[in-house]
Amino acid sequence: MSKTETKAQGRAGASAGLSPTEEVKTALAGFVSDIKSFQDDIATRLQQQEERLTMLDRKSHTTAGARPVLASHVDTGAPHKKAFEAYVRSGDDDGLRGLVLEGKALNTAVASDGGYLVDPETAASIASVLASTASIRAVANVVQVEATSYDVLIDHGDVGSGWASETGAQGETATPSIERITIPLHELSALPKASQRLLDDSAFDIEGWLAGRIADKFARAEADAFINGDGVDKPTGFLTHPTVDNDAWTWGALGYIATGTSGGFDPIDPADALIDLAYALDAEYRAGASFVMNSKTAGAVRKMKDADGRFLWSDSLAAGDPARLLGYPVLIAEDMPEIGADATAIAFGNFAAGYTVAERPDTRILRDPFSAKPHVLFYATKRVGGDVSDFAAIKLLKFSAF
Repeated sequence: MSKTETKAQGRAGASAGLSPTEEVKTALAGFVSDIKSFQDDIATRLQQQEERLTMLDRKSHTTAGARPVLASHVDTGAPHKKAFEAYVRSGDDDGLRGLVLEGKALNTAVASDGGYLVDPETAASIASVLASTASIRAVANVVQVEATSYDVLIDHGDVGSGWASETGAQGETATPSIERITIPLHELSALPKASQRLLDDSAFDIEGWLAGRIADKFARAEADAFINGDGVDKPTGFLTHPTVDNDAWTWGALGYIATGTSGGFDPIDPADALIDLAYALDAEYRAGASFVMNSKTAGAVRKMKDADGRFLWSDSLAAGDPARLLGYPVLIAEDMPEIGADATAIAFGNFAAGYTVAERPDTRILRDPFSAKPHVLFYATKRVGGDVSDFAAIKLLKFSAF
């Protein structure tokens, strides 16, 4: 007989001969007692279950401590990282096919012979090197596009304005002039190579090596193109546009200031040409302007002093900050021409307004193990373009008599 049944019989016997009110009280007391017994029973079962789980957890930890550690952390980027490394080392592209990376297919609708996008870490490494190199990119307007070209709309006219009286007739004002500049994107490529034996060595940091070689090639090629490129299968450099005396400047050409001496600075007042160059640029552009020159030219300029014997050049006081000339930052770009007859060896301008670099954000890698055996070639490509976007924002110093 159960405990509940025993209690029920006891209550039934006890209730015999009681008044109705007393019978209700007795029944209620018995019901409350049953509920309390049920709660105590549940609490006991829960306590036993908790003790059992605690023992299992301790046993699990003891067993886990005896096993070797397979990984120190969880690599959330493992799928694409491992797949890309397998492709680079051995050509195994099974892991790359159909793999989704940052919302887009890693192979972006191209076959394996068209190459694969590099993984995010490698791409970020390449991008950071390009951004930090001494190139016009460092001061230019850099935009990322998904198309094959980038259009810049320039309003180089004045809408016009006038004063109006309460009763006088209001004449028409001038209309603005809109210029469209199209910057096509060109294919920039690099072709580093490594031996298969080196690739088979697991200790060799293949991604770091590949990113460094690609970034170095890309940086040198585009730095020259942004200054001297002819626009044929490469960006158009700002020095390849026509140049005219700044007093006769018109849109479509870059204005220059002459030093007054062919192939050099004026021997009496050499600094005057630099001051004239700075103030040839309109005030709206000067606030964000920079000087651009190569190291040899900088070596000549930094010796100049003003009439009071103070150097025009001031070195940076903080790490990472550029040197300054006449208070404006100086970008050392080795692809600028050296001082010589009729050379435009120094540029001054607001390049964020005056020059635009357009690029696609992805870099593609094609592995070629056949063309240079026993080495493996890595054909890396990136699409980038550049051109002058505002001809009023850049001025040149020409080393000529006039």
